[in-house]
Amino acid sequence: MEGEPDAELGAAEQMHNQREPVEDGWMLWQGGQVRNTLHLVSAVAQWILLLACLIYLGVHFLQPSTTQRDKVLWTHIRYSGRSTRGVAMNLTAELGHMQIRNGSIMIPCDGLYLVSLKSFIYLEEKEDWLRLTLQGTHKTSSSTLWQQMVHSNDTTVNLTTVLYLFGDDSITLWTSSNANISDLTLSLVLITENEC
Repeated sequence: MEGEPDAELGAAEQMHNQREPVEDGWMLWQGGQVRNTLHLVSAVAQWILLLACLIYLGVHFLQPSTTQRDKVLWTHIRYSGRSTRGVAMNLTAELGHMQIRNGSIMIPCDGLYLVSLKSFIYLEEKEDWLRLTLQGTHKTSSSTLWQQMVHSNDTTVNLTTVLYLFGDDSITLWTSSNANISDLTLSLVLITENEC
């Protein structure tokens, strides 16, 4: 009987030794499950963050850009009235961002400008023709940018052109004879991306 407790101890020890690898395996398996769960949670969080970034960028790029529209420099002028020989027309802006000073359009920066001019001109009885001149002034010198002769039987003026203008220039419209100007529209739009 004395040998029985030793045998029981041996069997218990043997079972304990068999349990340790099983318990170690169980602990390793549980640790692996935790690691897998953490990897899964991390991957889901990264995908959600990536999706949120893509949605933000999509919304940002699909919105109309107001800042780009604000950068476009343009002016639109309407004029009806009487012109006087040798005197610049007193233009005032109806819409736009370009400043007008003393009837002259102030050019804010260098670049290509789309210029559109339309009008009906009715000459006085004594006048047979009129010269309509778009003049540019740079500091102290002036130059003719565009000119059209208007005869008494042809009263329509129509111009669409592109001009390179310099910053700090001014644009004025002159007539060589007295006349009545009807529905004159003058538009200038900066079409190049120059910094002002």
